[in-house]
Amino acid sequence: MKSNAVASVRVMLSISCIGMAKTGIALLIVISLAGNVARAQDNGSSLPPPDTSNPRATLKTFIDYCNEFHRLTAADRYFDRRSPHHRPLIRGILDCLDTSELPDYARDDIASESAACLKEILDRVALPPFEDVPDIEAIEAAGGPGELSRWNIPGTRIVIARVEEGPQKHEYLFTPGTIGRAMERYEEIELLDYRTTGPEISKGLYRWYASAPGHPMIAVIVDRLPEWTRERAFGLAIWQWAGLVLALLITVLVMMLAYRLERLLAVRWCERAPFRYGLTIILFVGAALVPLGFKYFVENALTIRGTLLYVASFSANFVALLGATIVVFGAGGRIAVIIIASPRVTTKGLNAQLIRIACKLASIVVAVIIFLEGGHFLGIPVTTLLASAGVGGLAVALAAQDTLKTLFGTIMLLADKPFRVGERIIFGKYDGVVEDIGLRSTRIRLLTGHQAHIPNDELARTDIENVSQRPHIRRTATIEMPSDTPVAKVKRALQIVRMAVDNHEGMVEDFPPRIFLRDMNESSIGILMIYWYHPANYWDYLEFSEKVNLQIMEQLETEDIPFAAPALMVHTVENQRPGLKAELSSKDEQLEDD
Repeated sequence: MKSNAVASVRVMLSISCIGMAKTGIALLIVISLAGNVARAQDNGSSLPPPDTSNPRATLKTFIDYCNEFHRLTAADRYFDRRSPHHRPLIRGILDCLDTSELPDYARDDIASESAACLKEILDRVALPPFEDVPDIEAIEAAGGPGELSRWNIPGTRIVIARVEEGPQKHEYLFTPGTIGRAMERYEEIELLDYRTTGPEISKGLYRWYASAPGHPMIAVIVDRLPEWTRERAFGLAIWQWAGLVLALLITVLVMMLAYRLERLLAVRWCERAPFRYGLTIILFVGAALVPLGFKYFVENALTIRGTLLYVASFSANFVALLGATIVVFGAGGRIAVIIIASPRVTTKGLNAQLIRIACKLASIVVAVIIFLEGGHFLGIPVTTLLASAGVGGLAVALAAQDTLKTLFGTIMLLADKPFRVGERIIFGKYDGVVEDIGLRSTRIRLLTGHQAHIPNDELARTDIENVSQRPHIRRTATIEMPSDTPVAKVKRALQIVRMAVDNHEGMVEDFPPRIFLRDMNESSIGILMIYWYHPANYWDYLEFSEKVNLQIMEQLETEDIPFAAPALMVHTVENQRPGLKAELSSKDEQLEDD
């Protein structure tokens, strides 16, 4: 009983501990959520949503959000555009600006810096009371938005105007001209005193915006650095210059390492492991993304502002654009290698060349599209890009007429496929074996051993005899005997020749040998011998022809059947008597090798 009671107590204690633990976890979650809610409320959630329905609302929203942004980021000791309590404030400030004319690649950066400069200007000039700034009622009283579409802050060139198109249509925003002149105007009035009346000011907002760290960890590091590292030189704090140089060095080293590693692996795997070779494109992709990482770090961690940021951002995007172009060309080449590695494709045949050309052309098309889209993103008008591409294309076409002619000749060869690598062809004065078919020329090993490079456009215009494509080798030979040879011996000679090639080696049923008594004249009688040797292997054909020749000669000699004279005359010094006279003329369609 005692043991049961102890066990019951232990179970109850365990249940109680578990319940307390759950309760503690729940309390922690509630406290955490409450802290987050309180922090969110403290971070500007008390501000009303951005209102840009009239000039008064736009001006008040802009000033209030800028003041709250300065207070909050100064307290946090850093500014992070991705932060959930910084982002709404930045969004509210940018919603007051018409950024439609800013380039895509740096729109938020330019707009943010212009907003800081604009706030510094507003903090130095005399502003009218908000009651004097037009609101909805004033607009209606003036006859509607058509009559009051623009409002100018008195004594300044700062304009708030109604937007007539785009995602912010019918909103009153600071005009693109105001935004474009903000930085220049701020430099002119930077030394003026801040106003002491009117709406709240954000003293030192631009200086803080231009030098504030972009991450809490960076902020901790900067706080521990000596005070002199916060001094500004050439528009940046010294710690920002150090971080910029270090980031640039790391970016260059990583890109060089990726390129060297890709070259090393490509040489190793190109022929032995095509699929692995294709995967090396990942290194090119990584190298192309490194500049974007550099841009992100410079913009969000180092928080570099001004002209240097735009130069760094444009350069990083441009290098990434070039990297994307290289990736496209590299991917096209690797796709071609992987396809050609298939057992169905002859590595050095015309189909392989056609695949290579098709992949290269596809790469060019994709690269042009990336160039146009990337140029538009960098702020270059598409019309300018197209005009440049047209003029450049015309210049290239005029300067490279021969090259283009050769390229079209290559396409014609690939389409007709008159020969393949390894085949023997005859054209013009050339006779040799095809070693390689390139984009510009075809390399041929002549029978003399010399190597010839023939432009493809010349090959496309020339009659080509493909010796390697013949199905057989035909031999035509005439065996001549003296004209006074008895008929019986002529008949016997016909039998000997027919027996020599009857059902011979390399014969197919569709091409039986043909033996006929064809020529009869006053000097000789000729027996015509024709046979076809399959397959068309020249050396095997010569070996078989030698056997046939010797067999015929031996049997004719046994039967005492002479050859016609004077096919072969042997002269001696002692006498001028004719010696052995024999002739065995032969003709075939195979041109002898040197």
